[in-house]
Amino acid sequence: MNILEVAGGKPIKLWTDGVPVDEGAREQLLNTAKMPFIFKHLAVMPDVHLGKGSTIGSVIPTLGAIIPAAVGVDIGCGMIAARTSLTASDLPDNLHGLRTAIEKAVPHGKTFGRRDQGAWDSVPAMADHAWHDLAARFKAITDKYPKLEKTNNRQHLGTLGGGNHFIEVCLDEANRVWFMLHSGSRGVGNAIGNLFIDLAQADMRQHIANLPDRNLAYFEEGSRHFADYVEAVEWAQDFARQNRALMMHAVIAATRKVLGRPFEANLEAVNCHHNYVQREHHFGHDVLVTRKGAVSAQKGELGIIPGSMGAKSFIVRGLGNEEAFCSCSHGAGRVMSRTRAKQAFTVEDQRRATAHVECRKDKDVIDEIPMAYKDIDAVMQAQRELVEVVHTLRQVVCVKG
Repeated sequence: MNILEVAGGKPIKLWTDGVPVDEGAREQLLNTAKMPFIFKHLAVMPDVHLGKGSTIGSVIPTLGAIIPAAVGVDIGCGMIAARTSLTASDLPDNLHGLRTAIEKAVPHGKTFGRRDQGAWDSVPAMADHAWHDLAARFKAITDKYPKLEKTNNRQHLGTLGGGNHFIEVCLDEANRVWFMLHSGSRGVGNAIGNLFIDLAQADMRQHIANLPDRNLAYFEEGSRHFADYVEAVEWAQDFARQNRALMMHAVIAATRKVLGRPFEANLEAVNCHHNYVQREHHFGHDVLVTRKGAVSAQKGELGIIPGSMGAKSFIVRGLGNEEAFCSCSHGAGRVMSRTRAKQAFTVEDQRRATAHVECRKDKDVIDEIPMAYKDIDAVMQAQRELVEVVHTLRQVVCVKG
């Protein structure tokens, strides 16, 4: 762990030995560390890279204030993984049929014009039942912020999305089959995030020129928008957790249908956020901890650190390192932007890098090519004080949005 002292701000503690930290990310970290309400220090994970306002791969503890752009617009984004009773020998030799079955079972993809590929045409009963449990709290939010009512909410519950969101079938070190997926609060979380980022900037209109970055606009505790944001963000985080659980159920059901036989699932299960904020107790104080691309790693707590779509992933157990506010990385972390990756690599590069995985290998997923990410082994080595590895997973099927 390295310490970066910040003139006029709190120190920055970085678990980044052996992994690159680009100058843009470093500049963002310095800006965030200078905010007056940062508690004790920032903690930086080895997957750190440039984000919007605040750096992805950072843990931001605050007293009496919250920065909506630090939480981001994919509120509650995270991972779920479940070990099954299946082993590699139970899977078909050709995995294409399993991939297409999962793709049919879980809506995925982006919006093109008026067509939203990633939404339900007809919301299934299980998703409707889950929405019923969320609906009353959502109405309380939309009564205050009516524009949130006209968002993709109910029809996005149990759907994947696009970008770096994925569903994978993996094998662990004993060739046992796991299902793992990555998604968040979808359209409604995006709308909530953007609405409150705009409100924070509007509330600070007179002071925004004094901020190091307008995306560091914040709400002070005790203000109306602070309380409303906490209410909305907690709801979006619950939506995201339920969203992942619904998709996991659909993946398991689709696999049972393909294999034509029952099997156990959830023998070991983890469902964790990595873009979120919650109240925690650290160094004798109750603080708000924003993890922007970071996972809670309390002592004994299980978490998930995925690699890229051609690399290993890890089920980990937290070591409860207080200096890192009991956190770890949320993945490998990008080393190049999506635009640069598309310029630097070809479809043939993508095919070679994912030759061992049943997945899409077309031009629309080149931005997710493994070489656009940091070396996951180096990332894991850099955070050996934060987590211990419980299982090492390698994907054999990957569904991309």
